Amino acid sequence: MVTSPIRTKEEIEKMKEYYLTKKSYRDYTLFVIGINTALRISDLLNLKWQDVYDTQTRRYKNHIDIYEQKTKKHAMIALNSSCITAFKLLKKNRPFKRSDEYIFSSGKSGYQSLSRNRAYHIIKEAAQASHVEGNISCHSLRKTFGYHAWKKGTPSALIMNIYNHSSIEITKRYLSICQDDKDALYNSMNL
Repeated sequence: MVTSPIRTKEEIEKMKEYYLTKKSYRDYTLFVIGINTALRISDLLNLKWQDVYDTQTRRYKNHIDIYEQKTKKHAMIALNSSCITAFKLLKKNRPFKRSDEYIFSSGKSGYQSLSRNRAYHIIKEAAQASHVEGNISCHSLRKTFGYHAWKKGTPSALIMNIYNHSSIEITKRYLSICQDDKDALYNSMNL
């Protein structure tokens, strides 16, 4: 079964609320960073505080500067206000001692990253509890970014570039653009 993006802002907000109600600040931050950066789960789980926070200036960085694990390509990913707010919330509730600790750590020490399997269950559980439609998994976070960028009118070529896809057709399939999306366009035209 193909992984689905989270299609509505209401569903996104329900999932955020699920994490916040449980005071699962790490999981909330994982979700927010995932849907706002389009990073693969492997790259998300490898993020360390030093990648997003400068301990000398005590300021959050403007970008995540990484080499993606899968493609080995360099990426500069801007951190928007939603990302910074999530990081601040996490840091306040789970302060780190050293900047080389994993942001999404599995324990109190910060030196072991959350496993992909655990991340999958964190996302899946929230989606089910929030009654989110579709096959939701870790990869849904990455797809959600592109789907909502497309819905906002972002040029397909830019989304294709962010995903490092070789064609627009791959990007369209990847974003799971469906009949409902086509229907909404037809119904909105009313020329």
